[in-house]
Amino acid sequence: MEGNEKVWGYMKKHGLLSRFIGDISHKKIIFAGKLLGLLVYIFDRRHRRIVFRNLCFAYPDFSRKKVRLLARDIFKNFGVTLLEIFQMAFMDKAALLKWVEIKGEKYLVDALNSSRGIILYSAHIGNWELGVSFVSYYFGLSVLLIARRIQLNFLNNLIHRIRTRSGNIMIDKKGALRKMARSLRNGGAVALMVDQSTKVSQGVDVLFYDKTATATPVVSILARRFKCIVLPIFCIRKSDGGFTLMVKPPLAMTNEDEAEAHLHLYAQETTRVVEGIVREYPEQWFWFHKRWKRHYPHLYKEDIEKRKLRKNKKRLKKSG
Repeated sequence: MEGNEKVWGYMKKHGLLSRFIGDISHKKIIFAGKLLGLLVYIFDRRHRRIVFRNLCFAYPDFSRKKVRLLARDIFKNFGVTLLEIFQMAFMDKAALLKWVEIKGEKYLVDALNSSRGIILYSAHIGNWELGVSFVSYYFGLSVLLIARRIQLNFLNNLIHRIRTRSGNIMIDKKGALRKMARSLRNGGAVALMVDQSTKVSQGVDVLFYDKTATATPVVSILARRFKCIVLPIFCIRKSDGGFTLMVKPPLAMTNEDEAEAHLHLYAQETTRVVEGIVREYPEQWFWFHKRWKRHYPHLYKEDIEKRKLRKNKKRLKKSG
């Protein structure tokens, strides 16, 4: 273990790791990523089960064969994304910018010229890490990112490097609302992911694929409080291996006077936009997440039961 750390340190010191990984062709990254994803599909029964159930739930008219083929593509796409994200830590600005073309640039330019706060919201689709890094490099914009610390130090440091080397600022999820509010009040930009389930006490109910799910109301709260511009952005993989950063039109504020009604309508609208892009590129979305667990726990009963057992064991250890 100590020898591995020395080799790693030597490679970092002399730039060998950066040159080796950064110079691998994207074609090879795609090939290796698809192979990695296929291997995970074959051997990772738990996540394969979650993806299968999510797809059958979202697309009840799909045949078993169609679900299986789509699931394989989802795993392969995630494998590619994983290796791309790793490579991003060792790419320079010029190389990263070459990967991406932008559509809807005018919406972001207009927002920047308005001097108002900007909320960029997205989903775990395509290469989401690339999207926010591209925005920072391309527009010279420092974006506030909210993230949880990853337990593995190596992985945590890697993700931190990817997210901050373009000028973005990472903050911990705890106490993030106050920091986001300060940034938006001063005309800054904040990026949020809105496609995952939340605790019932922290979320609002929305329809996703015509099924009830929970969604974060943070975008709604901040947009209402600071009258900021809310832009959906998605970094979608193209068939030639490149990417398109899609900047969608800004979301209009609702006319609802009551805060609760506003939160629900706005959360539903952000979810509707996310669903639209997921339906267009289903193979690129993160179907590994237990999106409907709050209202349809039977979809993930094995995982929920295991989690309960782990919690009970922890309680017993503490009490013992």
